[in-house]
Order: sequence, then C-alpha cells, then structure tokens
Amino acid sequence: MEPLVAIVIPAYKVRDTVLAVIESVPASVARIYVVDDACPQESGKWVEAQCRDARVVVLTMEKNGGVGAATLRGFNQAFADGAEIAVKLDGDGQMRVEYLPDLLAPILAGRVDFAKGNRFFDLKRLRQMPVARLVGNIGLSLLVKFTSGHWHIADPTNGFIAIHRAAYVQLSEELIAKRFFFETSLLVNLNIVRATVLDVPVPARYGDEVSNLSVMRSLLGFPPRLLRHFFRRLLFRYCLLDINAASVFFALGTLLFFGGASFAIYRWHLGAVSGVPQTSGTVALALTPTILGAQMILQAILIDIITPPAHPLQSLYRPHKK
Repeated sequence: MEPLVAIVIPAYKVRDTVLAVIESVPASVARIYVVDDACPQESGKWVEAQCRDARVVVLTMEKNGGVGAATLRGFNQAFADGAEIAVKLDGDGQMRVEYLPDLLAPILAGRVDFAKGNRFFDLKRLRQMPVARLVGNIGLSLLVKFTSGHWHIADPTNGFIAIHRAAYVQLSEELIAKRFFFETSLLVNLNIVRATVLDVPVPARYGDEVSNLSVMRSLLGFPPRLLRHFFRRLLFRYCLLDINAASVFFALGTLLFFGGASFAIYRWHLGAVSGVPQTSGTVALALTPTILGAQMILQAILIDIITPPAHPLQSLYRPHKK
C-alpha cells in the first residue's frame, strides 16, 4: 500500500493563482490543505466557493503568522489525518508541480526523511537566473551549510519541500521560525534530530513571476538569525543530545582561541599605551592558544562535515501522530 501523500498550500494573496495550482496537483495525492494565512483577499473562502476538488480542505489562521506558521498548521493537520508524507507547495504557481514525483521518490524509497528542490543542478536553466540573485544564492547557501550542518545541500531558500512523518514528529515547533526564515530554520532543526536530507534537481523557471523574498536582502538580514541558530544547533547537537570529539574540540577550541586573542589584544594595548615593546615570550603566550584553538575549531567543523546522519528516521522509529 502506497503511503498517503498530502499537499499543503500556504495561501496569502494568491487568489488569482491558487485554483490553477490545485488543479495541477496529480491524482496520486490523497489530500490538499489550503491554509488561509489571514489573507486580505480571503483566498480560503475563494477556494471553498470555487473549487470542486473533493481532496481540498481549507484551514484558516485567525491572524497572519507567516509562511512557516501556515505550513506547520497544514503539516499538523495532514499528519493528524493519517498522511505519511507532507509536501509544501506555494500557491503562487512558481513551483514546478510536474517534479513532485521526483521530490517524493527518495522518501518513498526509504532513503531520506526530507527532500527539497535545488535549482542549481540545471546549468543551462541556471543561466537564466539574474546574476545578482545567483551570487546571493551562492553566498546564502554557504552560510546555511555552516549553520545547518547540511553541507551537501544548496539553494536553501527553495520552498519546494517534502517531509516524512517520522522526521516531523521529532521536531519542536517552538524552535522553527514562522516567516521567511522558515526553510533554513527547518534545516537546522532537522540536523538536530539527525534526520536525513536530500537535494532533488528541480529546474529553475524564471519568467515574469516576482519573488517575495529578496536574496540580497536575506544576506543582510539572515546573519544574526543564522548565528543564533548555529549556536542553538551546537548546544543541542553536541552538548544535550550527544557528546563526541566535535563537542570537545568546539568547547576547548573556543576557549583557547578567544582566551589567547583576548590576551593578545590586552598586551598589545598595554604596550601601545606604555611604549614598552612586548617580549617574544609574551607574543608566544598569546599566539599559541589562539592558533591551537583555531585548529581545534577547524577540526570540529571537519567532523561536522564528514558525519552526516547515517540512517533515515523513518527506518528507526515507529512514529505516532503528533
């Protein structure tokens, strides 16, 4: 028996396109959840009035919570209703629904818990991407790799995602961002619970559509959030849920690096004020822990890179409804 698949469509100012998106969903999908995120166009009521697809269920948010909040609302309902896999599909028609089987295939095969689209696999179509957006995506991808621990993925702002129930029930919703940082935050939390993640080639489509997310603006606004999520991941992943060599290297490396750097700055300032040059012994005393600490941090990062989750959660757990 094939696992039940549900589509979740966050609906905010998509009245003109959402019906076409619903019509494009293949018959193999068991249920379609349209989540009206307090849309001023009342997209949810529009769907209820105009759509005759028996698979469609409209959920309404009392107040606007953002794309993440709407998606989580839909995921919760989908899994409560018995779905095994939930897919997020935007209501603006920009996502390539014809690639849904490709997105689902690795999850259905039991290879991974979470799959997401990646436009960077198609070099020919990638040439259609504006240069500024391409550079921004590359920079953002590098930052998200470091933050999330998923060093093998790219295109982090791609919202075409699918998740298995086994991984979803392990997540804490309180730790997941509810607005445009949703996809990145989700990746971080999937790493914390050791869920397996895979990029699936989904060719880019650049025409006259307008994205609601500016990648260049994200590069400026995301760093503080990325830093906060990075330290949260280290806390949970290497202190609370597990302690290994990376935990030791991160802790000692940070202590030695910042301790040595602080001592070096202090002695430099003292020498600059007094005019007395520092001895070679003092310089060595400052540089040695700084260099050693930097090497330990790099070693911890290397361990983080080469130790991805080994097994899909769907092969290890028998999940219950959330």
